[in-house]
Amino acid sequence: MERKKNKQPKLHVKSGDMVLVIAGDEKGNTGKVLEIDMEKRRAIVEGLNMAKRHRKPTAQSPEGGIVQFEAPIHISNLMVIDPATGLPARIGRKLNAKGKLERYFKKTKYEKVS
Repeated sequence: MERKKNKQPKLHVKSGDMVLVIAGDEKGNTGKVLEIDMEKRRAIVEGLNMAKRHRKPTAQSPEGGIVQFEAPIHISNLMVIDPATGLPARIGRKLNAKGKLERYFKKTKYEKVS
């Protein structure tokens, strides 16, 4: 079903969340989400999925060299860690008293500050 007002997809992960990687080369590692690409549904996680690029010397960096950076991970491979238990958990959404959606952890019912 297509959303009427806001065309952006609702994701279970937001920037600033602590996440666990559940699939891929980085499986089992945790880190903080730095940024999210909504269109590609990918997230950059701090210190995970490191990639290397060989850069030519330029005016800004005359020495050039090999640059390491975090490559994006698809959000389906990430699970948010519950701060109350320290374990990965599923996220739900419900309307608060003001009529705004807020996230919560389904297992512990811990309110997620968004």
